[in-house]
Amino acid sequence: MLPVRGRIGRAARRSRVLGIRTAWTAVGDGEFFCPGCGGDRNYQRLTGRRRFTLLGLPVLPRGDTGPVVECAACRRHFGTDVLDHPTTTRFSAMLRDAVHTVALAVLATGGTRTRPSLTAAAGAVREAGFEGCTEDQLDALVEALAADTGRVFGAPCGPGLAIELHEALDPLAPHLAPAGRESILLQGARIALADGPYTAAEREVLATVGAALTITSDEVTRLLATARTPS
Repeated sequence: MLPVRGRIGRAARRSRVLGIRTAWTAVGDGEFFCPGCGGDRNYQRLTGRRRFTLLGLPVLPRGDTGPVVECAACRRHFGTDVLDHPTTTRFSAMLRDAVHTVALAVLATGGTRTRPSLTAAAGAVREAGFEGCTEDQLDALVEALAADTGRVFGAPCGPGLAIELHEALDPLAPHLAPAGRESILLQGARIALADGPYTAAEREVLATVGAALTITSDEVTRLLATARTPS
């Protein structure tokens, strides 16, 4: 029986003689959130062709491999599913638009759009990233949307409004922690509560928000019961 060191030496010599090499070809590029770096980075999308090598020279094709995503900073390779994760910039925009849509939906179904509800809505929207948002701007926007769609203030959450909420919230929900999803629902609840108890239409639109955020109906009920307007 060969000594262990002898076997390792022979294996190392064989690896220097025979091997597999992958030749990568770039087929696209862009920006992504790199899980290795933990931030937004440029990437190249690569496909590869594998070949057996003899003495370092490619001799026989071994088949295709990839595609993979290569980070331009750390050079690590990842599966293409990493591109499903939004960049930090894109995530911020999605969150901002989601809060804005929820605020408008609650105002539109609230029926009264009083100053307290408009103030709560504008504060939530500014905090989400629309820094210049004012109560009057939101009021005018809700009025314009109602005129454009024929929506009646205080009416239940119709199919059109439900579609708007799902379009804004469905892509965002998978990238939010449970606390983040609950926060968006609670912001809508506080807007609704700013001028008094929930109306039936407000409860319905908030239930739609919860469903789009993949919050169970029991949790939606609990959160709406415990929501409080800011002191």
